[in-house]
Amino acid sequence: MKRAAMASPFTTFSLPSELAATEPPEARGLARDEVRLLVARPDELHHGRFRDIGDFLQPGDLVVVNTSATLAAAVDGVRSNGRRVVVHFSTEWEPGTWVIELRSAGSSEPVLDAVVGESIGLPSGVELDLVAAHQAAGKDPGTRLWRAQIFVDGPVERYLAVTGRPITYGHLRDRWPLSAYQTIFGFEPGSAEMPSAGRPFTKGLVAKLIGRGIAFAPVLLHAGVSSLEAWESPQAERFSVPEATARMVNDAVGAGGRIVAVGTTVTRALESVARPDGAVAAGGGWTDLVLGPGRGARVVGGLITGWHEPEASHLLVLEAVAGAGLVQSAYDGALEAGYLWHEFGDSCLLLPHKH
Repeated sequence: MKRAAMASPFTTFSLPSELAATEPPEARGLARDEVRLLVARPDELHHGRFRDIGDFLQPGDLVVVNTSATLAAAVDGVRSNGRRVVVHFSTEWEPGTWVIELRSAGSSEPVLDAVVGESIGLPSGVELDLVAAHQAAGKDPGTRLWRAQIFVDGPVERYLAVTGRPITYGHLRDRWPLSAYQTIFGFEPGSAEMPSAGRPFTKGLVAKLIGRGIAFAPVLLHAGVSSLEAWESPQAERFSVPEATARMVNDAVGAGGRIVAVGTTVTRALESVARPDGAVAAGGGWTDLVLGPGRGARVVGGLITGWHEPEASHLLVLEAVAGAGLVQSAYDGALEAGYLWHEFGDSCLLLPHKH
């Protein structure tokens, strides 16, 4: 499908390579909730540790989390021309057909010269056939995402659990087990990449926050591959907002509490079912909502997030919730203080409104 090019975020910065988190915090001698936390409010930036996040939340606030678990979504393959590739399983499009991404083995560059009808051999004698481009090439350099039919006995998720590994990129210095890419909230496998904003939470921290009168509620959004190219806008993703969560959101807002989303995935899910007046209804299916200059946040009033790369579409989500000025201030502060980026890096809490 051909999609309009996304708007550019207002937040601009240069990211030094030395600020990439090259390994999980546990490998750096830290517990999950010991990563650094920058709290950005209109009147100040505060630097601390994630385990102290409760100092900036209040009784009546509702923290909304994503229950999607991460798949072992990367599988080695061989094209019909003999070239080796890595297949990234992004999301199930329909039974037996998945949206997949092709990357060159070794270099991790996107493969853009594949064609309809091409077959790719996978481990254990499994075959994958490219049936249609997921986005039309048009004037773009080529097609990166494909709809592919996979011929395997049983669920694809079971095949991936046996054969696959987590999707990784060049900033990591080693491979880590799938458990390193799971949050404590994830129990429904389906995300190609970890909803990483929730990673610093621990069971003990959640219990401590609940004890302070801060509530938690779940949504589900299966995140696809996050490595967008310059000409692409965010892809549609499967999501679900349960009736109980919608009720909790509306009750919290009605009582004056804040809705604090854990990550851009939660923000997208909630905002997909938010009416113009800010009320939320239960719903689900596919969402192609793109938050940005033309569509601000209606219900999310705070956002827990990791640190995103320059020009990333996620920055538009942050700006839609917190405003471009506060996001720019937070990124400037994080760069000055040497925060670490990417899925195993440090965290940010954006609180745009005085409360």
